[in-house]
Amino acid sequence: MKNYTFIIKPESSLALNLSEIWRYRELFLTFAWRDIRVRYKQTILGIAWAILQPVSSMVVFTVFFGNLAKIPSGNLPYSLFVLCGLVFWGFFSTSLSHASDSLVGNESIIKKVYFPKIILPLSAIVVSFIDFLINFFILMVYAVILGYYPSILTLVIIPVAVVVTAFSACGIGLFLSAFNIRYRDVRYILPFFIQVLMFLTPVIYPLSIVSPQKQLIMAINPMTMVIESVRQIFNDRPIIDTNLVSISLISILVSLIFGLWYFKKTERFFADIV
Repeated sequence: MKNYTFIIKPESSLALNLSEIWRYRELFLTFAWRDIRVRYKQTILGIAWAILQPVSSMVVFTVFFGNLAKIPSGNLPYSLFVLCGLVFWGFFSTSLSHASDSLVGNESIIKKVYFPKIILPLSAIVVSFIDFLINFFILMVYAVILGYYPSILTLVIIPVAVVVTAFSACGIGLFLSAFNIRYRDVRYILPFFIQVLMFLTPVIYPLSIVSPQKQLIMAINPMTMVIESVRQIFNDRPIIDTNLVSISLISILVSLIFGLWYFKKTERFFADIV
Protein backbone atom coordinates (compact mmCIF):
# COMPACT_ATOMS: atom_id res chain seq x y z
CA MET A 1 0.00 0.00 0.00
CA LYS A 2 1.47 3.34 -1.07
CA ASN A 3 1.69 6.32 1.21
CA TYR A 4 0.84 9.69 -0.25
CA THR A 5 2.08 13.03 0.98
CA PHE A 6 -0.03 16.10 0.30
CA ILE A 7 1.71 19.45 0.40
CA ILE A 8 -0.46 22.52 0.86
CA LYS A 9 1.16 25.77 -0.17
CA PRO A 10 0.17 29.14 -1.55
CA GLU A 11 -0.36 29.38 -5.27
CA SER A 12 2.60 30.60 -7.29
CA SER A 13 0.38 32.99 -9.22
CA LEU A 14 0.45 36.62 -8.14
CA ALA A 15 -3.22 37.01 -9.03
CA LEU A 16 -5.86 37.38 -6.34
CA ASN A 17 -7.70 34.06 -5.98
CA LEU A 18 -11.21 35.22 -5.16
CA SER A 19 -12.62 31.69 -5.22
CA GLU A 20 -10.20 30.61 -2.49
CA ILE A 21 -11.10 33.62 -0.37
CA TRP A 22 -14.78 32.76 -0.82
CA ARG A 23 -14.16 29.20 0.36
CA TYR A 24 -12.64 30.61 3.55
CA ARG A 25 -15.37 33.23 4.03
CA GLU A 26 -16.43 31.77 7.38
CA LEU A 27 -12.87 32.06 8.68
CA PHE A 28 -12.78 35.62 7.34
CA LEU A 29 -15.93 36.50 9.31
CA THR A 30 -14.58 34.72 12.38
CA PHE A 31 -11.42 36.84 12.35
CA ALA A 32 -13.44 40.02 11.87
CA TRP A 33 -15.91 39.23 14.67
CA ARG A 34 -13.09 38.22 17.02
CA ASP A 35 -11.28 41.52 16.44
CA ILE A 36 -14.48 43.49 17.00
CA ARG A 37 -15.08 41.78 20.35
CA VAL A 38 -11.46 42.12 21.47
CA ARG A 39 -11.44 45.81 20.50
CA TYR A 40 -14.11 46.72 23.05
CA LYS A 41 -13.74 43.92 25.60
CA GLN A 42 -13.37 45.09 29.20
CA THR A 43 -13.58 48.78 28.26
CA ILE A 44 -15.61 51.21 30.36
CA LEU A 45 -16.96 53.30 27.49
CA GLY A 46 -17.18 50.45 24.98
CA ILE A 47 -18.26 51.57 21.51
CA ALA A 48 -18.09 55.21 22.63
CA TRP A 49 -14.32 55.09 22.08
CA ALA A 50 -14.99 55.00 18.35
CA ILE A 51 -16.82 58.32 18.67
CA LEU A 52 -14.51 60.00 21.16
CA GLN A 53 -11.45 60.27 18.92
CA PRO A 54 -12.93 62.17 15.92
CA VAL A 55 -15.18 64.34 18.10
CA SER A 56 -12.38 65.36 20.48
CA SER A 57 -10.05 66.00 17.53
CA MET A 58 -12.75 68.13 15.91
CA VAL A 59 -13.03 70.28 19.04
CA VAL A 60 -9.25 70.76 19.31
CA PHE A 61 -8.78 71.57 15.61
CA THR A 62 -11.75 73.93 15.62
CA VAL A 63 -10.35 75.89 18.56
CA PHE A 64 -6.76 76.14 17.34
CA PHE A 65 -7.05 76.10 13.54
CA GLY A 66 -10.58 77.41 13.03
CA ASN A 67 -10.85 80.08 15.71
CA LEU A 68 -7.22 81.07 16.35
CA ALA A 69 -5.44 80.39 13.05
CA LYS A 70 -8.55 81.38 11.04
CA ILE A 71 -8.04 78.65 8.43
CA PRO A 72 -10.75 79.05 5.76
CA SER A 73 -13.41 76.37 5.40
CA GLY A 74 -15.39 77.56 2.40
CA ASN A 75 -19.16 77.60 2.86
CA LEU A 76 -19.08 75.18 5.81
CA PRO A 77 -18.59 75.88 9.50
CA TYR A 78 -15.05 74.86 10.35
CA SER A 79 -16.21 72.21 12.83
CA LEU A 80 -18.28 70.44 10.15
CA PHE A 81 -15.54 71.00 7.58
CA VAL A 82 -12.89 69.28 9.70
CA LEU A 83 -15.22 66.51 10.92
CA CYS A 84 -15.80 65.45 7.29
CA GLY A 85 -12.06 64.99 6.92
CA LEU A 86 -11.55 63.30 10.28
CA VAL A 87 -14.26 60.68 9.75
CA PHE A 88 -12.80 59.42 6.49
CA TRP A 89 -9.21 59.91 7.56
CA GLY A 90 -9.94 57.88 10.68
CA PHE A 91 -11.31 55.05 8.53
CA PHE A 92 -8.16 55.10 6.39
CA SER A 93 -5.62 55.39 9.22
CA THR A 94 -7.16 52.73 11.48
CA SER A 95 -7.58 50.35 8.54
CA LEU A 96 -3.95 50.86 7.61
CA SER A 97 -2.72 50.38 11.18
CA HIS A 98 -4.74 47.24 11.81
CA ALA A 99 -3.96 45.72 8.41
CA SER A 100 -0.21 46.28 8.78
CA ASP A 101 -0.15 44.50 12.15
CA SER A 102 -2.61 41.72 11.22
CA LEU A 103 -0.04 39.08 10.25
CA VAL A 104 2.32 39.61 13.18
CA GLY A 105 -0.64 39.68 15.57
CA ASN A 106 -1.76 36.26 14.31
CA GLU A 107 1.63 34.57 14.05
CA SER A 108 0.56 31.57 16.16
CA ILE A 109 -2.24 30.77 13.71
CA ILE A 110 -0.08 31.31 10.65
CA LYS A 111 2.45 28.75 11.89
CA LYS A 112 -0.14 26.04 12.54
CA VAL A 113 -2.56 25.84 9.62
CA TYR A 114 -2.82 26.89 6.01
CA PHE A 115 -5.36 29.44 4.89
CA PRO A 116 -5.16 32.39 2.49
CA LYS A 117 -3.24 34.88 4.63
CA ILE A 118 -4.73 37.79 2.71
CA ILE A 119 -7.95 37.45 4.67
CA LEU A 120 -6.16 38.75 7.78
CA PRO A 121 -5.49 42.31 6.50
CA LEU A 122 -8.85 42.31 4.71
CA SER A 123 -10.73 41.39 7.90
CA ALA A 124 -8.86 44.18 9.73
CA ILE A 125 -10.32 46.69 7.27
CA VAL A 126 -13.83 45.34 7.95
CA VAL A 127 -13.35 46.00 11.68
CA SER A 128 -12.38 49.62 10.95
CA PHE A 129 -15.43 49.94 8.71
CA ILE A 130 -17.70 49.29 11.71
CA ASP A 131 -16.16 52.26 13.51
CA PHE A 132 -16.54 54.33 10.35
CA LEU A 133 -20.28 53.65 10.16
CA ILE A 134 -20.72 54.95 13.71
CA ASN A 135 -18.65 58.07 13.01
CA PHE A 136 -20.42 58.73 9.70
CA PHE A 137 -23.77 58.63 11.50
CA ILE A 138 -22.44 61.20 13.98
CA LEU A 139 -21.28 63.35 11.04
CA MET A 140 -24.73 63.32 9.44
CA VAL A 141 -26.49 64.10 12.71
CA TYR A 142 -24.10 66.96 13.46
CA ALA A 143 -24.57 68.40 9.96
CA VAL A 144 -28.36 68.37 10.33
CA ILE A 145 -28.09 70.04 13.74
CA LEU A 146 -26.10 72.85 12.12
CA GLY A 147 -28.69 73.13 9.36
CA TYR A 148 -26.65 71.54 6.57
CA TYR A 149 -28.46 68.79 4.68
CA PRO A 150 -26.66 66.42 2.31
CA SER A 151 -27.56 66.64 -1.37
CA ILE A 152 -28.88 63.79 -3.51
CA LEU A 153 -25.33 63.24 -4.78
CA THR A 154 -24.54 61.80 -1.36
CA LEU A 155 -25.91 58.48 -2.65
CA VAL A 156 -23.10 58.45 -5.22
CA ILE A 157 -20.23 60.31 -3.56
CA ILE A 158 -20.26 58.51 -0.21
CA PRO A 159 -20.21 54.90 -1.54
CA VAL A 160 -17.43 55.82 -3.97
CA ALA A 161 -15.51 57.56 -1.18
CA VAL A 162 -15.84 54.50 1.08
CA VAL A 163 -14.63 52.13 -1.66
CA VAL A 164 -11.70 54.39 -2.57
CA THR A 165 -10.70 54.69 1.12
CA ALA A 166 -10.91 50.93 1.64
CA PHE A 167 -8.94 50.16 -1.53
CA SER A 168 -6.29 52.73 -0.61
CA ALA A 169 -5.83 51.18 2.83
CA CYS A 170 -5.90 47.71 1.30
CA GLY A 171 -3.13 48.34 -1.22
CA ILE A 172 -0.77 49.97 1.27
CA GLY A 173 -1.87 47.62 4.07
CA LEU A 174 -1.04 44.49 2.07
CA PHE A 175 2.47 45.76 1.43
CA LEU A 176 3.07 46.89 5.02
CA SER A 177 1.65 43.71 6.56
CA ALA A 178 4.04 41.57 4.50
CA PHE A 179 6.92 44.00 5.08
CA ASN A 180 6.21 43.95 8.82
CA ILE A 181 6.80 40.20 8.89
CA ARG A 182 10.44 40.70 7.93
CA TYR A 183 11.10 44.10 9.48
CA ARG A 184 9.29 44.80 12.75
CA ASP A 185 10.26 48.47 12.61
CA VAL A 186 7.04 49.07 10.70
CA ARG A 187 4.91 49.12 13.84
CA TYR A 188 7.09 51.91 15.26
CA ILE A 189 7.41 53.98 12.10
CA LEU A 190 3.80 53.70 10.93
CA PRO A 191 2.17 55.95 13.60
CA PHE A 192 4.64 58.73 12.76
CA PHE A 193 4.09 58.19 9.03
CA ILE A 194 0.29 58.40 9.44
CA GLN A 195 0.57 61.57 11.50
CA VAL A 196 2.77 63.26 8.89
CA LEU A 197 0.54 62.07 6.06
CA MET A 198 -2.51 63.59 7.75
CA PHE A 199 -0.96 67.05 7.53
CA LEU A 200 -0.13 66.40 3.87
CA THR A 201 -3.82 65.62 3.30
CA PRO A 202 -6.46 68.41 3.34
CA VAL A 203 -8.04 67.23 6.57
CA ILE A 204 -7.74 70.48 8.52
CA TYR A 205 -7.38 72.89 5.59
CA PRO A 206 -9.00 73.26 2.17
CA LEU A 207 -7.15 72.20 -0.96
CA SER A 208 -7.89 75.61 -2.45
CA ILE A 209 -5.10 77.24 -0.40
CA VAL A 210 -2.55 75.09 -2.25
CA SER A 211 -1.24 76.05 -5.69
CA PRO A 212 -2.73 74.14 -8.69
CA GLN A 213 0.57 72.38 -9.38
CA LYS A 214 0.86 71.15 -5.80
CA GLN A 215 -2.78 70.07 -5.84
CA LEU A 216 -1.97 67.60 -8.59
CA ILE A 217 0.94 66.25 -6.56
CA MET A 218 -1.25 65.93 -3.47
CA ALA A 219 -3.82 64.02 -5.55
CA ILE A 220 -1.37 61.10 -5.63
CA ASN A 221 -2.66 60.56 -2.11
CA PRO A 222 -6.19 59.24 -2.83
CA MET A 223 -7.49 60.57 0.49
CA THR A 224 -7.10 64.08 -0.92
CA MET A 225 -9.76 63.34 -3.51
CA VAL A 226 -11.95 61.50 -0.99
CA ILE A 227 -12.06 64.27 1.62
CA GLU A 228 -12.50 67.07 -0.91
CA SER A 229 -15.36 65.17 -2.58
CA VAL A 230 -17.14 64.31 0.68
CA ARG A 231 -17.32 67.98 1.66
CA GLN A 232 -19.16 68.70 -1.58
CA ILE A 233 -22.27 66.81 -0.44
CA PHE A 234 -23.19 69.81 1.73
CA ASN A 235 -22.86 72.31 -1.13
CA ASP A 236 -25.79 73.35 -3.31
CA ARG A 237 -23.61 73.04 -6.41
CA PRO A 238 -21.04 70.28 -5.86
CA ILE A 239 -17.79 70.65 -7.80
CA ILE A 240 -15.75 67.52 -8.51
CA ASP A 241 -12.27 68.03 -9.98
CA THR A 242 -11.85 65.35 -12.67
CA ASN A 243 -8.08 65.80 -12.70
CA LEU A 244 -7.84 64.96 -9.01
CA VAL A 245 -10.12 61.98 -9.48
CA SER A 246 -8.10 60.63 -12.41
CA ILE A 247 -4.76 60.93 -10.61
CA SER A 248 -6.16 59.36 -7.45
CA LEU A 249 -7.68 56.40 -9.31
CA ILE A 250 -4.36 55.71 -11.04
CA SER A 251 -2.58 55.94 -7.68
CA ILE A 252 -5.02 53.46 -6.11
CA LEU A 253 -4.58 51.00 -8.97
CA VAL A 254 -0.79 51.17 -8.73
CA SER A 255 -0.80 50.71 -4.94
CA LEU A 256 -3.21 47.76 -5.17
CA ILE A 257 -1.16 46.00 -7.83
CA PHE A 258 2.13 46.60 -6.03
CA GLY A 259 0.73 45.68 -2.61
CA LEU A 260 -0.83 42.47 -3.92
CA TRP A 261 2.31 41.58 -5.86
CA TYR A 262 4.58 41.99 -2.83
CA PHE A 263 2.14 40.17 -0.53
CA LYS A 264 1.77 37.16 -2.85
CA LYS A 265 5.50 37.10 -3.53
CA THR A 266 6.39 36.81 0.16
CA GLU A 267 3.35 34.83 1.40
CA ARG A 268 5.05 31.44 1.08
CA PHE A 269 7.72 32.51 3.59
CA PHE A 270 5.40 33.93 6.26
CA ALA A 271 5.33 30.81 8.45
CA ASP A 272 9.14 30.56 8.36
CA ILE A 273 10.02 34.10 9.36
CA VAL A 274 7.06 35.31 11.41
